[in-house]
Amino acid sequence: MARRKKLAKNSTMRHLIAKLNPRSPISEQYRTIRTNLQFSSVDGNLKTMLVTSSGPSEGKSSTTANLAIVFAQQGKKVLLIDADMRKPTLHYTFRMDNRKGLSSVLVGETNLDESVIKSDVQDLDLLSCGPIPPNPSELLGAKAMEKLIADASEFYDLIIFDTPPVLAVTDAQILANMVDGALMVVRSKQTEYEAAQKARDLLTPAKAKLLGVVLNDREQKKGHYYYYGTN
Repeated sequence: MARRKKLAKNSTMRHLIAKLNPRSPISEQYRTIRTNLQFSSVDGNLKTMLVTSSGPSEGKSSTTANLAIVFAQQGKKVLLIDADMRKPTLHYTFRMDNRKGLSSVLVGETNLDESVIKSDVQDLDLLSCGPIPPNPSELLGAKAMEKLIADASEFYDLIIFDTPPVLAVTDAQILANMVDGALMVVRSKQTEYEAAQKARDLLTPAKAKLLGVVLNDREQKKGHYYYYGTN
């Protein structure tokens, strides 16, 4: 039991490298992604964005968490929301309660203020998934989600959503019509080109601007994350 807890803790620490080792090469790559995102939205105001992937196990959630951290480290007030209401991970990554969260707010059981939790990273607040609902897509597409985004935008400089893979379900496409930009994560030597292309094509018709693609786990000397813009 103790060994399992230690392994889980070590896994969490690896996920939050931007917090635990901000001077590492990988943390620097996250800051590079942050800079490129800011340049990609120079003509507009990037207040809301989602991070997704074509398929599972491509590093989407760890990328989302570390991006939220580096934006908060820059002094922005950030809200990170776990909108993956099928396989949520935010409460594991940040070791927080998940008895109430996004789903609770969307069905009216709690309000946003009651459900948001302050992280131990300055300027970074968290909204976990909450109880897993039977109808995630319908909840994400409801008017309540639009209201949540509008309410949160009054208090935060940036709202980041962690969403399910594009090819698995329609959740990311639904949410992409409500946010300013979308970022896709692919994993080197795992994500097939055709899958990434199909995921991109599914996101393109959405209202959100496709901001770019993060290539995860590419072998290189100076880090493990590259950013490729789409424009």
